[in-house]
Amino acid sequence: MLNFVLCDDNINILDKLEKMLENIFAKNNFDASVIFTTNSTKDLLNFVSNNKIDVIMLDINLKSDKTGLQLAEAIRKINKDSYIIFTTGHLEYAMVAYKVKTFDYLAKPITYDRLEETIIRLFEDVNGQPKKYIKIDNKNTIIDASEIQYIKRDGMKLLFHTSSRDYDAYSSFAKIQDSLPKNYKRCHKSYIANLSQIKDVEPVSGIITFKDGSNCEIGPKYKSDLMEVLKDYGDFK
Repeated sequence: MLNFVLCDDNINILDKLEKMLENIFAKNNFDASVIFTTNSTKDLLNFVSNNKIDVIMLDINLKSDKTGLQLAEAIRKINKDSYIIFTTGHLEYAMVAYKVKTFDYLAKPITYDRLEETIIRLFEDVNGQPKKYIKIDNKNTIIDASEIQYIKRDGMKLLFHTSSRDYDAYSSFAKIQDSLPKNYKRCHKSYIANLSQIKDVEPVSGIITFKDGSNCEIGPKYKSDLMEVLKDYGDFK
């Protein structure tokens, strides 16, 4: 069983988050439970020090003597292996959060679907499916490769579209191609698609629809090869 701990300075958010998690555990038959919730940084550190914790969901902007990031740094000195998931209304903290080995960050208000997606990925990771990050620029900006729907070439920049936000960087397909997982495939002169995130393909109109509802084009030059590879990723014809 995976033990979850939640920390947020808003008690109503804690209650809602706990209920959503318990529903997700039951729906997906996950062996997990929320064993502790608190709005106190001191109580959280004390509990983590004395109990087996697998997953910690932590608000970044705590109204306390410590921020969520400072708290995470303290937790890492106690427990190096637990999963940390940040919740925040400030997405600018997201990249800094990865310094403390963050599994994911969730933008507030947290939706059930977004939370479920994260928990499913967490259990996939626990069960041994490898996790890969992509470095997109020389500022050490990294993105979880599984979250990217597609990569678009836009002039001298690349746009990395994920289900939660877009990132851009001065780069080229040639520079990042070797760092991409095998499930990434060129589908157009201006697009690389994450095959694992494809929901539907319309070969006639040349449109790929991804799981988050976004879409990109299929170029005639890439169509035949793409459709052949897609046979391993779903019922695409």
